Amino acid sequence: MTTAATDLQHTHSLLEVEDLAVEFSTYGGIVQAVRGVSFAVERGKTMAIVGESGCGKSVTVQAMMGLIPMPPGRITSGSARLNGVEILGRNIINGKDIRGSQIGMIFQDPMTSLNPTMTIGDQIAEPLQVHRGYSHKRAFAEAIELLSITKIPEAAKRARQYPFEFSGGMLQRAMIAMAIACKPSILIADEPTTALDVTIQAQILDLLQDLQKETGMAIILITHDLGVVARMADDVAVMYAGKVVEHGGVDDIFYRSAHPYTLGLKLAMPTNDPSKQHKLNPIQGSPPDLFAPPIGCGYCPRCPYSMKICDVKDPDILPVEEMHESRCWLQHPQAITVPDELYCGEKA
Repeated sequence: MTTAATDLQHTHSLLEVEDLAVEFSTYGGIVQAVRGVSFAVERGKTMAIVGESGCGKSVTVQAMMGLIPMPPGRITSGSARLNGVEILGRNIINGKDIRGSQIGMIFQDPMTSLNPTMTIGDQIAEPLQVHRGYSHKRAFAEAIELLSITKIPEAAKRARQYPFEFSGGMLQRAMIAMAIACKPSILIADEPTTALDVTIQAQILDLLQDLQKETGMAIILITHDLGVVARMADDVAVMYAGKVVEHGGVDDIFYRSAHPYTLGLKLAMPTNDPSKQHKLNPIQGSPPDLFAPPIGCGYCPRCPYSMKICDVKDPDILPVEEMHESRCWLQHPQAITVPDELYCGEKA
């Protein structure tokens, strides 16, 4: 179920994902990894998908990109439309490849995402040869230019080196160069700063923002780091147990949190405030078992504000304010008490 605010946003969007559900058949049963996810990405904007490990962030975009092995994976419902054209289950739109050409992707671990037997330049040149029909000479020259754009020094020399000769930060830059080689309209960055030190993380994020300004591409940023979200995102989708539990602008998520899980993520962050540095506030408990998802709210057993209805009925996504939504019974117009910590908009 989508609200009028969501419907309005979708009419102006580059990418629209609606009611996406993905499951995996395993020896232990069927894992319902993604359970009805909807969101929209606007041109030139950055949308962050955040949540704990295992909440379905990566599976959502991998399903959209056609990267889910089938079997054991299976898309059971939903749609994903790029410029109004359905892309779920398709590789080509209007004669052009979708993956790598219209949508680029930076994977989580650059150390294992590159081929150790090929030079960096050849790996960046390959999508240009496959998707654009370039000769090897032209594609390799473009690869050198892309390495320069991603601020790798001595690009011509580096293009002829192998992945083991690059540092972690340089490998991530090479991955970005490969992802943007065909000038995609959307770049998916899956944990782009994982395993990098703080200084290199900042450089990678600055690079992504600079490239976005230059090319106008949209970015889908998958992360569990709220600091990265605050720095990069325009819109944020908070996922838990395979569902989007809150969606809104970055200021809505940080300053007007409307779901207890979002509030818990914020409270679990380290802070520079000396009065609060003595103790972290982790979210108690564990996420639900997605072999047998709960019939009620998935966050109910861990929620300090849970009510009787939370355990027996899953709430719909409810409007908080324009372009801000939350999947929580506390946002229902008939909710009797609302904790002061949660923002609930103007109640009728």
